[in-house]
Amino acid sequence: MADIRIKFCGLTQPADIVAAAQAGAGYVGFVFFPKSPRNIAVEDATALALEVPAGIAKVALVVNAEDAFLDDLTARVPLDMLQLHGSETPERVAQVRAQYGLPVMKAVGVADADDLPALDAYARVADQLLIDAKPPKNADLPGGNGLAFDWRLIAGKSWPVPWMLAGGLTPDNVAQAVQMTGARQVDVSSGVERTAGVKDAQRMADFAAALRPN
Repeated sequence: MADIRIKFCGLTQPADIVAAAQAGAGYVGFVFFPKSPRNIAVEDATALALEVPAGIAKVALVVNAEDAFLDDLTARVPLDMLQLHGSETPERVAQVRAQYGLPVMKAVGVADADDLPALDAYARVADQLLIDAKPPKNADLPGGNGLAFDWRLIAGKSWPVPWMLAGGLTPDNVAQAVQMTGARQVDVSSGVERTAGVKDAQRMADFAAALRPN
């Protein structure tokens, strides 16, 4: 299970950056969505992003963001990737990618087999896919709900772009998730928290340890 890249998402404190780096993160994610307990102000994200060691990709998670916000965000925060986590259409994904000159990861919620064709559509326009559990109806958050989906739905499948598994991953189940899906990249947020929005350095270390060969 070597070389699984981890994205620790929803970081809000300098200590989170340190813990993510020590755990061997490939990516760190900052959430720009007011309803989320992990929401962060642009100026705070700028300060955190400057603390991220070289070699770790800095990802901004946005939800149906308008150009005015993206203009401000990309001008002020040194980012490596934009993660579109709302109901953005393939056309919008392509537009954002062209307009901001940053790689774009598109999150796609999966609950059953009917959701899989969307992955093919977005794989044609995004640089990466993030395959997440579809949020419950009327949920306030499009992700970070601590829910998993049936990993058998994507077992053995591949797409023409890199993809990342998300949704309800924890130190206790991530090894099984990778084994079942063949994922080479995983995303975790609520699964390494003490309370909503508060990361736990030990759980982050445990999550990474679960993916290392014994």
